[in-house]
Amino acid sequence: MRALLFCISGPSGVGKGTLVRELLKIEPELALSISCTTRAPRPGEREGVEYFFTTREAFEKGIAAGEFIEYDDHFGNYYGTPKKYVFDEMAKGRSVILEIDVVGALIVKRDYGEKVINILIVPPSEEALDARLKGRGSESAEQIALRKKRVEYELSKAKEYDYVVVNDDLMRATYELRDIFRKEINL
Repeated sequence: MRALLFCISGPSGVGKGTLVRELLKIEPELALSISCTTRAPRPGEREGVEYFFTTREAFEKGIAAGEFIEYDDHFGNYYGTPKKYVFDEMAKGRSVILEIDVVGALIVKRDYGEKVINILIVPPSEEALDARLKGRGSESAEQIALRKKRVEYELSKAKEYDYVVVNDDLMRATYELRDIFRKEINL
């Protein structure tokens, strides 16, 4: 069995977090990397569970110290994957899920090559994605418009991914992710 990095990315609102939570229920041997961010927590988000919330100054110190596998300034906030936890888990033989944006996933693939499986989650339609973004109720109309502008760029990178999964049905997409995971760790 191989310990791999599974980068799961896709447009905001496509359901990456929900799919990852469902996958972890049926594949508990997977570890989930918790990203750092400088954005404010959304209602119900907890420190060290959904994200490590930090200041811009502290994040920039981490960048300077080389503490991130990847990071990006995304919609005015930093997001990044802490190195230590990820490589500690891989040293134990565990594969790690990184739920990160497209830019980050491509950087991780570039830097870590064969250890990385990139999976792009895509919506079944533009209308479905619009409904999900509005349904979250956590962002202004202006923030939603910014996220929607980025969708075209993110979807244009599909050819650079190892797999593309359409999130049209939660359980079907979850089991497709499980099948990808099982195939790749046993190669």
